[in-house]
Amino acid sequence: MWDKTIKAVIFDMDGVLLDTETVCKVCWRRAADEYGISGIDEAFRRCIGQNTADTLAVLREYCGERLSPEAFYARTSELFHVVEQEQGLSLMPFVRECLESLKSRALRLAVASSTRWESVSRQLKAAGIFHFFETITTGDTVLHSKPAPDIYLKSLESLGLSAADCVAVEDSPNGVRAATRAGIRCIMVPDQIQPDEEMKRTAWKIAENLQELVEEAHGI
Repeated sequence: MWDKTIKAVIFDMDGVLLDTETVCKVCWRRAADEYGISGIDEAFRRCIGQNTADTLAVLREYCGERLSPEAFYARTSELFHVVEQEQGLSLMPFVRECLESLKSRALRLAVASSTRWESVSRQLKAAGIFHFFETITTGDTVLHSKPAPDIYLKSLESLGLSAADCVAVEDSPNGVRAATRAGIRCIMVPDQIQPDEEMKRTAWKIAENLQELVEEAHGI
């Protein structure tokens, strides 16, 4: 049960609100097949939760001299946009119910996503949930992406709240590390990566889905 000191909930977007990571993984595999790059699942796992600059740094290790990481990343983006335009992006389970429930309890809602503002705003609007969030902090506004705490520190600043006032919701180890390093209690709702022993120690709570989060907040 949450206590009444919690004033805001800060959500990651990819893999928490929108089912983008499933699509991304498929696109990365397709691009890797096209260019003959091996080990792409490991690279993808390492990059979950990171911004473009840090993602490119990781990709450089896998692309070698045959292809620039920028070219590979651009190709994955092309493939992703085809899926987004033709099929749309799905909400993760219980997203709308969760946001409506938390809002009804007068909790302030925010987003802290490593994705660029242009993509975050477009995708949240298309999904019909953009209006729920008071502030949105994106990866192109900070120097260091998750697991560094920068994006969460900036999100706290945008809300005018302290870390003790907030709870973060993340799906990836990088996200959990970032929120925790900013001093924020973090609930992990796993998507592509299941919690290991480090995550079980680091996360404040681990929930199977966002419905459990609503049940936890019932006392607010």
